[in-house]
Amino acid sequence: MLFNSFEYVFFFLVVFFLYWSLIRFSRVAFTVLLLASLLFYSCWKPYYLLLIIASSCVDYFCGKRISNADAKVRKRYLLFSVFYNLGILSIFKYFNFFMENFDDLVTHFGWFDYFMLGDLYLPGGRLTLFLPVGISFFTFQSMSYTIDIYRKTLTPAKHYFQYLLYLSFFPQLVAGPIVRASDFLPQLLNAPKMTSEMGGRGIYLIALGLFKKIAIADYLALNLVDRVFTTPDAYSSVETLLGVYGYAFQIYCDFSGYSDIAIGCALLLGFEFPENFRTPYQSTDLQEFWRRWHISLSGWLRDYLYISMGGNRSGVVRTYFNLMMTMVLGGLWHGAGWNFLIWGLLHGCALAILRMWQEWIKSMNQESFLPRMYRSLIWQGIGWIATFHYVCFAWIFFRAPTFDEAMLVIKRFFEGSFYVVNVNQNLSIALSTAFILHFFPRKIFLKSVETFSKMPALIQAFMLFLFAILLKQVAVSDLVPFIYFQF
Repeated sequence: MLFNSFEYVFFFLVVFFLYWSLIRFSRVAFTVLLLASLLFYSCWKPYYLLLIIASSCVDYFCGKRISNADAKVRKRYLLFSVFYNLGILSIFKYFNFFMENFDDLVTHFGWFDYFMLGDLYLPGGRLTLFLPVGISFFTFQSMSYTIDIYRKTLTPAKHYFQYLLYLSFFPQLVAGPIVRASDFLPQLLNAPKMTSEMGGRGIYLIALGLFKKIAIADYLALNLVDRVFTTPDAYSSVETLLGVYGYAFQIYCDFSGYSDIAIGCALLLGFEFPENFRTPYQSTDLQEFWRRWHISLSGWLRDYLYISMGGNRSGVVRTYFNLMMTMVLGGLWHGAGWNFLIWGLLHGCALAILRMWQEWIKSMNQESFLPRMYRSLIWQGIGWIATFHYVCFAWIFFRAPTFDEAMLVIKRFFEGSFYVVNVNQNLSIALSTAFILHFFPRKIFLKSVETFSKMPALIQAFMLFLFAILLKQVAVSDLVPFIYFQF
């Protein structure tokens, strides 16, 4: 059930009216949300509900034990929770990847005799299970719950079904944002209330998310990006570059569009979610980019991985190592593939180099020319151009299925061909709209949200009607899944 489908619209409207009609009986209303969330997830593969239920049972029980036990026992239950969640994630996401590479290694070195049992090659097995939708998101949410209890920054959920609702809440279940229990569980203590401001903001964000997804991300994907990455030899150097730019805006509009819809739907149900994107391509360095891109994942990696490995507390060399490992593991979180590992390594190396540069800048005399130049508008402009293009370069490995195919795309940049016959007027408009939308001043955007929220309901409904007509005109014929569903 996709956010950009009529099935979801019908589903959400039924849940919305049923939920608010029962809100006086808060437990009943929350039960409606829980059942709706489980039904929503079961639309993909019903038997994968067992994964969410099992994870919720394990971590709810571990959370209770961690809260009440002594230090030694607390650590055992935390380790059990972490290893259970990582084990489930590893089996579904990484088992086949490990086996494929192990087979390649055995083939390369001719070690078959060491792994034969009669005519059976022991390590050659594969799992034929489909990857459960959103498994990376709900396992990270579940892990953060027990870790926060262990760190004594969170008290356990009072009831199991509260925790199950937190883990399975349908607006953000499939592709985030990764909501922490400390943000969600306190909102279950009292009956939610939806103000007119929350309702207007929620509708605005849903409309914006649908526009990003349907009018920009899907159009760029089907008419430019997929074609360039499938047959790069058929495109000129300029067209290939535009294809890479197109993917940068496609993945941003696709993923931030999903987050906007998720946050908007949560607002209409009386829940506040944290912001997940803040115009990341406006960043002037890579650190800033990661403070703006997929904020919930960046914060999770920082708080539960980077800091747990020692952060910057164990010396310079260890700090750089921790940075690189955090980004490599962050890359592998997206999927089992060398392309994701390379993408994470590119970001990790660049962040380490950037930190070295910043440390050197700090060591300079504050009145020297270099720090003043570093703070200038010209330098900021250079930083923005360099950051944007480095991020785009790394996206090539993220998008391409294999390293060789990524290199084919990069090779096209150096062919020296400049024709643009494959880029028509509509594509130019889509790219320009994506650029303008992304660099739209934040103050004006927030003001537009506020203005819409204060409009009378009839005017809001009329504007939404016009918006629906616009989306119908620009929508592609096929329903395109969100990119992050595969993670």
